[in-house]
Amino acid sequence: MSGLSELERGVCDAIAAGESEVVELLRSLIGFDTITHTAGSPRRDEEALQRFLAARLNALGAETALAEPDARPHWGHPMVPEGFTFEGRPQLVARFPGAGGGRTLLLNGHVDVVDVEPRERWSSDPFVAEVRDGLVFGRGACDMKGGVAAMVFAAETLARLDIRLDGDLLVNTVTEEESTGAGGLVSARTLVADAAIVPEPSGLAVWIACRGSLLPRITVEGRAGHAGIAPRHHDEGGAVNAIEKMAYLIEAIRRLREEWALRPRHPYLSPADAVPTIVSGGEWLVSYPARCTLDVHIEYLPDRADETGWGSRVMTEFVEWIQRAADADPWLRHHPPTIEWVVGEVPPAEVAADGPIVEALLGTQHDLDRPARLGGLDNWHDGATLVVEAGIPAVCFGPGDIQQAHGVDESVPVADLVACAQGVAVTRCASAASREGDDAANPVLSVHQLEAVVDL
Repeated sequence: MSGLSELERGVCDAIAAGESEVVELLRSLIGFDTITHTAGSPRRDEEALQRFLAARLNALGAETALAEPDARPHWGHPMVPEGFTFEGRPQLVARFPGAGGGRTLLLNGHVDVVDVEPRERWSSDPFVAEVRDGLVFGRGACDMKGGVAAMVFAAETLARLDIRLDGDLLVNTVTEEESTGAGGLVSARTLVADAAIVPEPSGLAVWIACRGSLLPRITVEGRAGHAGIAPRHHDEGGAVNAIEKMAYLIEAIRRLREEWALRPRHPYLSPADAVPTIVSGGEWLVSYPARCTLDVHIEYLPDRADETGWGSRVMTEFVEWIQRAADADPWLRHHPPTIEWVVGEVPPAEVAADGPIVEALLGTQHDLDRPARLGGLDNWHDGATLVVEAGIPAVCFGPGDIQQAHGVDESVPVADLVACAQGVAVTRCASAASREGDDAANPVLSVHQLEAVVDL
């Protein structure tokens, strides 16, 4: 740690000494059942968790705003389905004010988790965290309550040491990342910051890019008929098997995946892809299926986003590819498939490798005598919403291995929790330095303004 200042070394020592406290914080977070919201699902423990965090942060001097935003203004957004509400799932913003004139750093993490099924395969209760062999086990340990615990503990340590730099520090915990992305969207449309760190499980690498996603649903119409009778040509009124016609389009999608894989490579992301995920068709055991639907999960690279940062260009390419394939089949040419786009689109994003927040994080890792690595996430995270919707440079830097996410016996290394908290705290010290000029004035909304925005 030879590159650290005396103040930064003191911060790191305090975080290392508090290892048991950050582990206990994570164990507390895992104890809240915050399985993500889906249509018709019951309330869980999101509100209790958010109040728990708000009380901790408020006790250390943070100005906190906790509220259930009005979701209606966001209906119609690609992420937010009609009728969605935040009822029972409040969003939290805590502000540790700086002395003024410095950069504002936003720490953003989601507190919702995926389902624990198949629950019987867990070696221990997924909501009762256990520490074994230097790992914390439990649902969300890796994705991403471990990251939330690390970023909260970093902020708490700075507050306990009474380190008040020029810039503000915002701690923002949201729900819905695992389902709609609505929580991050509200943050992007509410908060102002110079940069953001999202502690998703990056293995302590600095992730500067992620792919975007689209969800097309293809429907093919066939013609019903008795499966036990010799078929006639469809021009003569014969039955047409919609499942077989969909298989023809699945083969076309396979060829599209090959085409995308041959395009120029991204340094940190896998090629674009289109994965068939759900197929449904047929009405009766001895009838030709009259209809078949196929859901596809598309992942695409940042350079394919349109001028608004979203996926209209990829949508057009996919539709045209399917149409060309359909035109080559006599039945589909006259009975073309339909394509609808399921709500749930998320944008890709990329931050410049030489941007201030990236260089600050990499420099911090170097000063801590740790590998300074760049990378990217093949999936999506709330930081991409901050980039596209608010223009806030957002990167991932968090504890744990992404391969642990969503799995049985999910875990995160204790050492990673400490290292992440140290990296975030030291980076905050570096990124909160004074700026020149008047653009630093009022860099973030006051808590009273936040309360007005989220309808407290």
